Amino acid sequence: MRVYCEADYDHVSRVAANIIAAQIMMKPDCVLGLATGSTPIGTYGQLIRRYREGDLDFSQVHSINLDEYRGLSPENDQSYRYFMNKHLFDSVNIDKKNTFVPDGVEEDREKACRDYDGIIRSHGGIDMQILGLGHNGHIGFNEPDSVFEKGTHCVQLTESTISANARFFASADEVPKEAYTMGIQSIMQAKKIVVIVSGESKKEIVKKAFMGPVTPQVPASVLQLHSDVILVGDKAALSEYVG
Repeated sequence: MRVYCEADYDHVSRVAANIIAAQIMMKPDCVLGLATGSTPIGTYGQLIRRYREGDLDFSQVHSINLDEYRGLSPENDQSYRYFMNKHLFDSVNIDKKNTFVPDGVEEDREKACRDYDGIIRSHGGIDMQILGLGHNGHIGFNEPDSVFEKGTHCVQLTESTISANARFFASADEVPKEAYTMGIQSIMQAKKIVVIVSGESKKEIVKKAFMGPVTPQVPASVLQLHSDVILVGDKAALSEYVG
């Protein structure tokens, strides 16, 4: 695993964007696995800047997002489709027909998961998967569990995840209790994985995920088994890992 320990969030965002930009330049029709949440917003902003400066072309890029809240439509301003439009897609020349997010309004859980796994397969898998890291070690919405879930599945969100996401809603009661998420197997089959972390609050889980045992109780720990992982974090987040 390669580790980039940067001074602060802005530097983390620039380095992560450089890595993603290099992937797009090397393979213009690449498949990017994208993440949501507060952590990658700066990275997406840097990618937009590079596009506006004429250094990046997204016209052939395909994207497959990690997850979506069950029950939220793409038009809901708290849906992850809305998030991606706002923070990246609306500001670059990507063809939205080539961007995929789980169908949050599909009532048939099994169909929603089966269809999304089919989308991943039809694109030949993911070239570069972007991940954040939850305080409990979740990646996507793969929560701590007794087993690693392989394919796309519907999860009951833990109280800690609901609490962490409550800041985006009027109250914790409005946070959806279920979500569709890409499975661990799909994530691990990505050719490259980039994990972005920032802030002192992440230092303990970074240590558990990358220095502790591989266990489904810390879903991100499975990344230790991947052959090409890049960890980009600031000094605060990596203080327990890099010393």
